[in-house]
Amino acid sequence: MGEKKRKEEGHSTFIFNKRNYKIMISGLVIIAFGFILMSGGGSEDPNMFSSDIYNFRRIRLAPALVLLGFGVQVYAILSNKQEK
Repeated sequence: MGEKKRKEEGHSTFIFNKRNYKIMISGLVIIAFGFILMSGGGSEDPNMFSSDIYNFRRIRLAPALVLLGFGVQVYAILSNKQEK
């Protein structure tokens, strides 16, 4: 009896609204861009050292973008629904 009533009353709702999902997707894009910036920097010859690994882009910018992306994700999850 209770199961049938719950099925009749219940309707499918999403946890987040459209705005939250847009913010989440933008956060994922920022995180992916940060990881893309981190890649590379190796030398062609394994016996030669390449100092390109230690440039500003890989040491400062890319990790900051990844952390910013995770911050955007947390904001998207915690932001309230805006009722019209």
